[in-house]
Amino acid sequence: MRIGVLGLGRIGAFHAESLSALEAVESLVVADPFADAAKAAAERFGAEVADSPEAVLAAGVDGLVVAAATDAHPALILAGVEAGVPVFCEKPVARTMAEGVAVLKSVADSDVPVQIGYNRRFDAGFVAARAAVRGGELGTLHTIRSTTLDPAPPPAAYIAASGGIFRDCGVHDFDIIRWVTGREVTEVYAVGGNRGADYIKEAGDADTTGAILTLDDGSIAVVSNSRHNARGYDVRMELHGFRDSIAVGLEDKLPLRSVEPGVTFPAGTPHDFFMDRFTDAYRAELTAFTEVVAGHRPSPCTIADALEAGWIAEACTLSLHEHRPVTVEEVRTA
Repeated sequence: MRIGVLGLGRIGAFHAESLSALEAVESLVVADPFADAAKAAAERFGAEVADSPEAVLAAGVDGLVVAAATDAHPALILAGVEAGVPVFCEKPVARTMAEGVAVLKSVADSDVPVQIGYNRRFDAGFVAARAAVRGGELGTLHTIRSTTLDPAPPPAAYIAASGGIFRDCGVHDFDIIRWVTGREVTEVYAVGGNRGADYIKEAGDADTTGAILTLDDGSIAVVSNSRHNARGYDVRMELHGFRDSIAVGLEDKLPLRSVEPGVTFPAGTPHDFFMDRFTDAYRAELTAFTEVVAGHRPSPCTIADALEAGWIAEACTLSLHEHRPVTVEEVRTA
């Protein structure tokens, strides 16, 4: 098949590399506002260069991968759907929930699939955890812990445009909690602080947060996020049930140091970057997209799925700012 790639920054170039290695992909057509980025991708992956998203869609592509700036996501998703081309778009669907809901409504009557990029759904550990939960191995769940700790904060310009730590970072935890457990979040209570970079505080954001999520079956999820984790990039999940407990991310590259006498775990070099931690997941995610394009499976992460994680992020952001519990229904109907 022939795949178009829009946006060739860090993640877009990685997607182009992954796609070029897939047997199902015969050719790539790429475009980026920066001509040098498109030219570099063409040279590396043997891709064709187009000068606009419209030109990519006119080049006879079977699928479209959107890795452009967030502001461009709604228009590019809609352009692909209107052209009858299946779309893979990195999260978020749009900068605001109102824009995301508008995209959902616009494609509601279309049978063209759209897949939103939540890569943890394709990580082997999270896949195994979901199977264990859904298969009843843990019994009734009572506690979930989900952690995302970045090794260092992103630049000030990124923070200013991110929408806040819950919308930018915690949303991955919110999505994977829903996906693994099969439950919905009904209420949140969030706290946050600033112990590091001043520009994060100046942007009205927190650099370290904690959130308690109440799920619709009464189980409790605890989410920890931080922009500061000197030992590396730490993504984990614990699931505790009345029959068993399991963990995702408890492996030798875990960026945590034990001080127990005689304990050598973890013994590997810690993960220091999200693309290191999730290389295989990103590739599996794009493999899944080629199966969506071929009509062999439905979208594994729809626009509606992505918006559900977004509503949880909205509730946590409001809770942080107003120092009170917030229901997801409150922000959804605001």
